[in-house]
Amino acid sequence: QVQLVESGGGLVQAGGSLRLSCAASGRTFNNYAMGWFLQAPGKERELVAATWSGGRSYYKDSVKGRFTISRDNAKNTVYLQMNSLKPEDTAVYYCTADSSGGGIPLTWRYWGQGTQVTVSS
Repeated sequence: QVQLVESGGGLVQAGGSLRLSCAASGRTFNNYAMGWFLQAPGKERELVAATWSGGRSYYKDSVKGRFTISRDNAKNTVYLQMNSLKPEDTAVYYCTADSSGGGIPLTWRYWGQGTQVTVSS
């Protein structure tokens, strides 16, 4: 059974940093697309960052230069390093994965339970 378990969320002041981790289990995710979504209160879930085969990546415009997605295939883990955090980054962050690793999937098959990130001003 595939599981994605996020950790690393919490409360941080504006300008601070957090690193989210997502440990995947149940299969080898080396060739999977991996991503992070966020969902702010009252808003739809949106893609923040993704990485797929060949080391390619995508970032939402508002996080470019501040967030970095990376993966450790040996540990089946994907990370989201978040720097210079802003109050508007406050949301639940979800880890996601899909076997269509050749680009950003149109739909994502596997989801974690989410981790809360709160940035105070």
